[in-house]
Amino acid sequence: MKNFLNFLKSKTFLIQLGLSILVLVILVFLVLRWLGSTTNHGEFVEVPDFAKLSVMEMRKSVEDAGLRYEVLDSANYNPDYPRFSIIEQNPSAGTKVKTNRKIYFTVNPSGYKKVTVPKIIQVTKRNASSMLKAVGLDVQRVTYIDQLGKDMVYYIKFKGKDIKPGDKLPKTSKIELVCGNGTIPNSAIIKADSE
Repeated sequence: MKNFLNFLKSKTFLIQLGLSILVLVILVFLVLRWLGSTTNHGEFVEVPDFAKLSVMEMRKSVEDAGLRYEVLDSANYNPDYPRFSIIEQNPSAGTKVKTNRKIYFTVNPSGYKKVTVPKIIQVTKRNASSMLKAVGLDVQRVTYIDQLGKDMVYYIKFKGKDIKPGDKLPKTSKIELVCGNGTIPNSAIIKADSE
């Protein structure tokens, strides 16, 4: 133990301790300088507002700002934005970020996704309207024809053309229901022979 204490007081140990501290200080200084130059310490870029820009316009703006980008899956169609335009970005506009930061974009699809027309033939108008609303379709109008089933759906039309259950239409499409008015059609009336 006495030899160890003498070694700690020796000139050799103190020189080595001083050299070790000097090397450590130089190493920390070099690491901090390297980090400052590689992380662009104190240098920021303000994220531009990319809302409603087309994908091509967005690419140019991202490159001009010195940023990178990634396009995420398209969201649900938003009619307030042009087709194939940016509807969402992360980080948001005005945020200060480092150069070469990746910005994530959500693009507006080309239109509403398609939904399947439910089986509403021979269903009451009220139930048919509920079933259509549940899948995202709207009843624009109801017309009536001479058929015995009052308010019973006989035909479905979209833009004036007959459609069938199972057909695909864009979500929020406006369709027409053709229902019976409760009267017997003339073609169904059988005239009794009177002799």
